[in-house]
Amino acid sequence: MSKDSRRHNESSKGGFWNFIDNIEGDKVVWVIVFMLIIISVLAIFSSTSLLKEGSKDRMDFIKDHIIVVGVGLGLISVLYNIRKIGVFRVLSQLGFGLSFLLLLLLDLHVKIPGVLKAEYINGAWRTLSIAGFQVHVFEVVKVSMVLYLAWALHAFKEDQEALRKRQKSKYMKLANSFAGSKLDFLSRPFWKRTIYMYLPILITCVMVLMGSGSSALFIGAILIAVLLIGGAPFKEIGSAAAIGLGLLLAIVGLYNATDGKVFPIFERVATMTTRFEAEYDVDNLKTLRKGSREFYEELDKIKQPYSAKIAVHEGGITGKGIGGSTQKYVVSNIYGDYMFSFIIEEYGLFGGILVILLYVSLLARGALIASKCTNEYAKIAVGGLSVLITGQAFMHMMVNTDIGPMTGQTLPLISHGSFAFIVFCIAFGVILSISRMARKQIQEEEEAAVPLYEGERDDIQASLDILEQIDEL
Repeated sequence: MSKDSRRHNESSKGGFWNFIDNIEGDKVVWVIVFMLIIISVLAIFSSTSLLKEGSKDRMDFIKDHIIVVGVGLGLISVLYNIRKIGVFRVLSQLGFGLSFLLLLLLDLHVKIPGVLKAEYINGAWRTLSIAGFQVHVFEVVKVSMVLYLAWALHAFKEDQEALRKRQKSKYMKLANSFAGSKLDFLSRPFWKRTIYMYLPILITCVMVLMGSGSSALFIGAILIAVLLIGGAPFKEIGSAAAIGLGLLLAIVGLYNATDGKVFPIFERVATMTTRFEAEYDVDNLKTLRKGSREFYEELDKIKQPYSAKIAVHEGGITGKGIGGSTQKYVVSNIYGDYMFSFIIEEYGLFGGILVILLYVSLLARGALIASKCTNEYAKIAVGGLSVLITGQAFMHMMVNTDIGPMTGQTLPLISHGSFAFIVFCIAFGVILSISRMARKQIQEEEEAAVPLYEGERDDIQASLDILEQIDEL
């Protein structure tokens, strides 16, 4: 093939490929988003063994999910088209305030008929019903606090840079207002980090603990990871984490020692400790009389985690195929908390590895995008959100494979759960929008190797042309 022929073929590419080539933002992340959504639609359709309550047809369930997918993709598109990083940075300042307000309403069990109501679902206070719309508070807290810390770490760096240049800082005005007063120590770097970072994390985790111990631990771990990404001093982070863990152990100890009479508001502490101590062993049923109340109570404890293990075991290497799951008839909400075990049962080890690779790829790509961002806020936001999504995915997988205790964490962008799905779409939208900032530099580095490759290809083609000429002679 001559050079002219190759040029003709390249110029005759369809409009679709030109459209793909012109997409801004990181294409790898776009592929991951669409792959996760495709897996989600297929898995949820196949895993809904029971009719949705009040629906006339099983298809209503998947139709609802497709609507949610459409809303999620719409949000991704809106956020993706925001071209000014300052918009995200300004909104992120409200992250802690929003989290605090929602958690306060939830922990106070607020009830305003027809307007606002804290709801007790599955033995925990986790949801606010606002004018009939369900808001899963912990899902909002995860993303909003990651973005808030990205702003706080960026603000701290800018503040210190301004002070170093003996300029007036426009950041951290509250802490700087104490300079020269009796509370001058509050304007020092350590106390600024304490006021703007460590205390918000501690307050958030304690408030989450009132509704879910496992969520408090998970959110705390993610926020500490964000601090590490942002370059906060490791010794301070370790000290803050130790204080938080010590406070948690003290609450758990006093709660258990007094049978819940001390710190009664932390009723989920008992659930958390039970899950860490529980042994989901089917042999426990043999010691109980079949049909007794105790028998069914023990059966309820082990049914879901044990069925998840059965699903993983029966999936094998290749799986049972689409629609072949049997455990979906045992675990009614397998499409939520146990989606990964369902995927393995139907798609086997290969399906599980594909899902793992998608999340690992997101983490790797997020790290690459963050490393190319020149803006501190952008770097921390992308890195933090990537760690959050991947961390929750692996937490979900650990629970499904019986490596960790039940936590109720969904599989991001795959598990059924309208509000959680939308919140993670927002996270992906922010990542894709910020990735535009790093796109040019990433492209330049990736294309740096192209001239060598093109040159080698031209040499090879020239050799082939010579051979063709020889054959003709």
